[in-house]
Amino acid sequence: MGSQYLTLYKMIVLYMLSRGGGQLSKSQIYDFILEKEYTTFLTLQEVFSELSDSNLIEETTMGNRTYLKLTAEGTQTLEYFQDRINTAIISEINDFFKKNGMRIRNEMSIMADYNKTGEGEYTAHLIARENNAVLVDIQIPTWSEESAQAICDNWKEKNQQVYSYLINELMTD
Repeated sequence: MGSQYLTLYKMIVLYMLSRGGGQLSKSQIYDFILEKEYTTFLTLQEVFSELSDSNLIEETTMGNRTYLKLTAEGTQTLEYFQDRINTAIISEINDFFKKNGMRIRNEMSIMADYNKTGEGEYTAHLIARENNAVLVDIQIPTWSEESAQAICDNWKEKNQQVYSYLINELMTD
C-alpha cells in the first residue's frame, strides 16, 4: 500500500479526533472508516500504531474500550496537512458527526471501569465529563469483581442522580 494512502488515513483519523473534541474511542473511528470502506481493519490498526508512535495521538484503555486522544503535535500536524483530505471525505466525516454527535458525546461523557487491585480486591473507576472537563472522577474500592461490575453498570444508568446527590449534599450545611 502506498504511503500516500497511509498518510490520508492518518489525516482522516486526526480530523475525526479534532471534530470529536480531541478524543474518541477506536470503535467510533472504526464505525466510520470501515462503514465507508476506505481501508481494512488491519491497515487501520497500523495507522493507529504509527500515529501513537509519532506522538500524534495517545491511547488509553478503560474497560473494554480503547480511547484515542489528539495531542498538541497531532493538532499541529492536522493544521499543516488537512488539505490532503479530499473535500468529499471531509463532508462525509462532518455528516457522520451530525448524525451521530449526540451518541458519541454520550459515550465519551460517562465512563466506568474496574480493575483488580489485590487478592479479592477491586477498584471501580467512574468518570463524568462535560465539554471535555471532568466533573466527577471517583475510585471506589470493592471486595468482589461482581460488585465492581455492578457499580460500573449502575454508574452508566444513575450518574446524573449520583452527581445531583453529591452536589446537594456538599452544598448544604
